[in-house]
Amino acid sequence: MKPLDKMTLEELEIWIDARIDEKLQSFMMLLMTDDEPDDRTWEQVKVDIERDRWTPPPNAKSSLELLREDRDR
Repeated sequence: MKPLDKMTLEELEIWIDARIDEKLQSFMMLLMTDDEPDDRTWEQVKVDIERDRWTPPPNAKSSLELLREDRDR
């Protein structure tokens, strides 16, 4: 591999694309090494998402209020 300062823009883009592909493939392999396959239907997935969703209590501050408080500190 050439040093970065000796690469053309095209060579650099090709190198970056290859590195991104390597990282994505590694990440996908991590995701796919699950012990058991997910055989749920789309409807079951949506039900699970709704069941697992957290809803803040009625008197909780909104995310905007929390951001403003954090900014003002």
